[in-house]
Amino acid sequence: MRILIVKLGAIGDVVHTLPALAVLRRALPEAHLAWVVERGGAAKLLRDNPAIDELIEVDTRGWRKDLFGSETRAAIGSALQKLRGFEIALDFQGLLKSGMIAWLSRAPRRIGFAREALREPASAYLLTEQVAADDDDHIIKKNLSLVSHLGFDVTGDYEFPLGLSPEDEQFAEQQTADGPVAIINPGGGWPTKLWNVEGFAAIADRLWDRYRWRSVVTYGPGEESLAQSVVDVSQTGAVKMLDSTLKQFFALAKKANLFVGGDTGPMHLAAAAGTPIVAIFGPTPARRNGPFDQADVIVERFDLDCRVDCFRRSCSHTSCMKIPVEAVWQQVEKRIKNGRR
Repeated sequence: MRILIVKLGAIGDVVHTLPALAVLRRALPEAHLAWVVERGGAAKLLRDNPAIDELIEVDTRGWRKDLFGSETRAAIGSALQKLRGFEIALDFQGLLKSGMIAWLSRAPRRIGFAREALREPASAYLLTEQVAADDDDHIIKKNLSLVSHLGFDVTGDYEFPLGLSPEDEQFAEQQTADGPVAIINPGGGWPTKLWNVEGFAAIADRLWDRYRWRSVVTYGPGEESLAQSVVDVSQTGAVKMLDSTLKQFFALAKKANLFVGGDTGPMHLAAAAGTPIVAIFGPTPARRNGPFDQADVIVERFDLDCRVDCFRRSCSHTSCMKIPVEAVWQQVEKRIKNGRR
C-alpha cells in the first residue's frame, strides 16, 4: 500500500501530525509512506525520519513568485511525478492548496476533515471522503481521527518519531554536562504571542537562585536580538543564548528539566520530547494547541472576553500577555513539583 501524507507546515503542525504517522507505520510496516511538506524548517525536521519512506519537498511560496518561469514549471512537473501512484492521500492541513496537492496525486481515496472542521471549507470539494472531527479538541486528536477512519487503533501514548543523529545527541550532552538546564524560549511567530523580556529573565534568575538550574535561551530566525535581550536583562549570569537546529533542540529538550515559553514551534517540540512545560498562552486556545501532558501547566488569562476565538496577529493592547512574573513563577514551581512524565 502507498499512502501520501499532506501536511505542509509549520513546525507545530508537523509535530502534531507525527503521532498519526507513528500509528500508520506501526499498523502498516510494509507500506510506502510519503509526506509532502513545504521546503524550510519543517522539512529539515522530517528529513531522515525512520517512519517515512519518501519526503516530498515542495516550494509553493517560491513557485507563486514566478509561476510561469521555466524553473518553476520544471519544479512543479517534478513534484507532480512524485505525487502519482498513491492509493490514499490524507490531507491533515485542510487548506485549498493542501487539498489541491491531494487531488493532483490522483489517489482514488482522498481523505480529509469534514467541512465544519476545515480551515478552508472549499477544500472539501477536493476530497473523496470527509471525517467528522471536533475542531475544539486538541489538534493531535483531530489528526488521529483520519487514521482512525482507516480502521487503525489510535489509543495509547502519543509517539513522535524523529530522526536524530549521534551529533544531535552529543550536542544535547554538551549542554547538560554541567548540571540541570532549563530552556527559555521568548520568541513566537506572532507579536501577540510574546511575553515580556524582563519576565523571562526574572524566571531564569529565580531558577538559578532557587534550584541552581542554568538556563539556555533558544530562538528562531530573526529572534536573535530578542534572545540577547533576555540574557542582557538577567542579573545572575546563569543564562546564555543557544543557537541550535530543530533536531538539536529536540535532543536537548529530551534532557532538559524545564521549558518556559509561549505557543510556538519549540514548545510543541518540547512537549513531544517529554520536557516539563510551563506554557504562556495569549491569543490562541491552549485546549487545542497546548501541551497535552496533564502534569504540564498553562498560564493564561480568563478574565478577558476578547480572548475567545481571538487568533489576532496584531493587537493594540495585547492584554492577554500582560501576566505578572509572580503568576508565572508560581506555575513554574508547581510544574517542578509535578516531576517528569
